[in-house]
Amino acid sequence: MHYRRSGGGQRGVMERLCRYPIKSTGGERLRSRFLRGQGGPGAEGLSELIAPDGRVVDAPTAFLRAHLGREDVEPAREGEVSHFDQLPISVLTTATLDWVRREVPDVPVDERRFRPNLLVRTPPGTPPFVEDEWMGRAARLGTTVRIDFLRSSERCVMTGQAQQGLRRTSAVLKAIATAHDNRLDALATVLTPGTVRVGDPLVLG
Repeated sequence: MHYRRSGGGQRGVMERLCRYPIKSTGGERLRSRFLRGQGGPGAEGLSELIAPDGRVVDAPTAFLRAHLGREDVEPAREGEVSHFDQLPISVLTTATLDWVRREVPDVPVDERRFRPNLLVRTPPGTPPFVEDEWMGRAARLGTTVRIDFLRSSERCVMTGQAQQGLRRTSAVLKAIATAHDNRLDALATVLTPGTVRVGDPLVLG
């Protein structure tokens, strides 16, 4: 895939921050989070598994095994196994998210279908897939954090899985596959650790 390069400057602001302590489950929205370097983006504190009906699960291992119909799964802390599919940070823009909504107008779509860590609010008129222009470049988040954009995610059937308020569908994945080689977002590593907050700017270096 060919990526166009453009100049530096502010490209948007942090609209939502999420972490995903348990792989392939729903995320947790945050107002701020500490992004670490080599160790990943940080998941400080204890995590809770929330059932589809909104209750906190008392026995996560038993619940997951019963829910999935498998006896070979169990939650594990990140110190034992990484919960990152590819790279520590996934960044998605509202320009790209709005494009998906236009392509599948009859399907409810929000960022949860794509599980980004950082949802960036981009200015009006920003083209979809603007994340492509950021590959191979560094960016500053807020005043101290620096990240390095490396590549995009290849999407799978997880984009169409049912979640609370989002029905099961194959239309989202088909639209991304047809228009953008089945790829969506920008994956990054942390160059300079620090705290990023909702409202912080993203500035390309």
